[in-house]
Amino acid sequence: MSSPDLPELAHRLRIVEDKLAIYELIASHPPSADTGAAGYTMSVYREDGVFDRGPALDGAKGAAEIAAFIQRPEHDEAIRGGLAHFAGLPLVDLRGDVAVVTSYLMIVHVDHEGEPRDLPNHGVSTGYRIHRAVVNRWELERCDSRWIIKKRTLLPADGSNIHQELLRKGLNELHFP
Repeated sequence: MSSPDLPELAHRLRIVEDKLAIYELIASHPPSADTGAAGYTMSVYREDGVFDRGPALDGAKGAAEIAAFIQRPEHDEAIRGGLAHFAGLPLVDLRGDVAVVTSYLMIVHVDHEGEPRDLPNHGVSTGYRIHRAVVNRWELERCDSRWIIKKRTLLPADGSNIHQELLRKGLNELHFP
């Protein structure tokens, strides 16, 4: 049996560690958005980061402006109304010190107008309503040994060419080391 190739093992371990860190970064978005954690949000974007929500919604530039999104009174009202973000497993394209992540996100909230329904062993609920499903493109970079967001593009999954192109771009650019 030959001895292990330590540089190759170190390289492979770094890929695993990077992908795990990226998964954790993307997975942190729902709890940070659903709690209004502006400080956390500011810490995971580059100072000149971009949040692009497409042509129909306003966006933001700069970590402070992006973090201010979840400080809006309207966002707080949504949180108090039962806002919940659900993220799908992201597709991570690791390219050394940069990465591109393609993912889905669903925004749901308590259906305050729904009929109460009983689910055995789980109580009564008026249910939840899916407000929006979106596709995301996260452009990340390694900065001071951690991953941060350079740009996030978010588009509604509405059947339009623009959201489908965002998904195709993520697949077409996919690079396996």
